[in-house]
Amino acid sequence: MSQNWTPPAGSGGSATVPNYLVPAIISIFCCWPLAIPAIIFATQVNGKVAAGDIAGAQDASKKAKMFSFIAIGIGVVIILIYVIMLILGVGLSAGGGR
Repeated sequence: MSQNWTPPAGSGGSATVPNYLVPAIISIFCCWPLAIPAIIFATQVNGKVAAGDIAGAQDASKKAKMFSFIAIGIGVVIILIYVIMLILGVGLSAGGGR
C-alpha cells in the first residue's frame, strides 16, 4: 500500500523508506484533519532520502503512517456507528416522535 522510494544511484544513499502517500491520500475521505499532517509527512520522505537524511525520512515515514492509519480508523468507526444507528432505527429527525 505504500510506495518505496530508492534514491538514484549517484546520490550516495541506499536506503529504501516507505512514504505512505497512498494511505495518506485515502485518509482524506475518513478524517481530513488528521489526513493533512499525514500527507505533509508523506511528501517529506522522498526529499529527505534524496538529501541523505535517512533518520529524518524514517521519522517522517513513521508519522505519516501513524496519522493516516489513525484517520482511517476514526473514519471506519464513524461509519460503523452510523450503520448501527440506521439498523437500530435511531433517527435524527427534527419532527419529533409519534
